[in-house]
Amino acid sequence: MPPKTERTDKKEVEAVVLDYLQWGYASDRRPLNQRESIIIAVGTDQFKLLELIAKKDVAINLHDKVYIGEEERKHVERVKRRLSYDELTPTAKGELEPVVEKIIAASEGRFVEFYNTAVPISLKMHMLNLLPGFGKKTLTDTLEERQKKPFDSFEDIRARVKTLQKPEKFIRERIMLELENPEEKYHLFTSK
Repeated sequence: MPPKTERTDKKEVEAVVLDYLQWGYASDRRPLNQRESIIIAVGTDQFKLLELIAKKDVAINLHDKVYIGEEERKHVERVKRRLSYDELTPTAKGELEPVVEKIIAASEGRFVEFYNTAVPISLKMHMLNLLPGFGKKTLTDTLEERQKKPFDSFEDIRARVKTLQKPEKFIRERIMLELENPEEKYHLFTSK
């Protein structure tokens, strides 16, 4: 799985609500009855930050999972645009990290597979080295253990690699780094 370095056109199918602005942005000068309800969300597959337009008279709560695919949508009228991290509301910024943690926990197999299939990027750099705080000792131990037998879960990683007690934390920190810094050269988990 080489790192993602170019923008992908793959669309998100589900997103988790980070913020809900029932009357739209405060800076919107239109009368209240003409404003659209805004949902700020993060996609569950590529962690795209999205601005969605909510359907009228629909109850939306923070951390709700909403369908945004091509079929009939229950909560969302349309996907308006992608957002950068800097465009998020303060509430959305505060909710982003806990939501990313929940997405990682719900998709554990996908991220364990990353530990099993990560490859060298160059002669001196390995994909695992891109995880914040992942040093040479942890890299060596992880590669030795996965060579014996592929990892089954985060718990299996914790049990077999003594220097890697919070494998999901490394993933979360990398995702947050990629979302906060769009100029990051390698995107392992997010879409540019």
